[in-house]
Amino acid sequence: MIRYTLRCAEGHKFDSWFQSASAFDKLLGVGMVNCAVCGSTDVSKAVMAPSVSSGAAEAEPPADRPLSGEKSPSEQALARFRSHLEKHSDYVGSSFAQEARAIHEGDAPERLIHGEAKRDEAIKLLEDGIPVSPLPFVMNRKTN
Repeated sequence: MIRYTLRCAEGHKFDSWFQSASAFDKLLGVGMVNCAVCGSTDVSKAVMAPSVSSGAAEAEPPADRPLSGEKSPSEQALARFRSHLEKHSDYVGSSFAQEARAIHEGDAPERLIHGEAKRDEAIKLLEDGIPVSPLPFVMNRKTN
């Protein structure tokens, strides 16, 4: 496992763990590395100091707060947003762009949907005035 400090185009800085350096490169190349704050896929490695072990047992740095502790207001808002989407939207998989266009043009019933779209498909939707937005988290795929 390797930990990288990352930074998005908006300047948000965050850490993330990857199986290997090549795994990071592969995930970044297909747009699967997102900013933990804004969801942007325009992410790069930030300058960071290497962690070198001196051989002596080192104490674990204190965490800002335990992971099981109370969530911050932004984490609570994201959890509410995710819960709402899980209850009120349909997963349309890789046909997201086609379904969003059909809904916009009135060829499909109006409803909330989520799924996957390639970057160029999402850009084309936005250029055509069809409102879409990346989610700041990965939704569980619904199966029948």
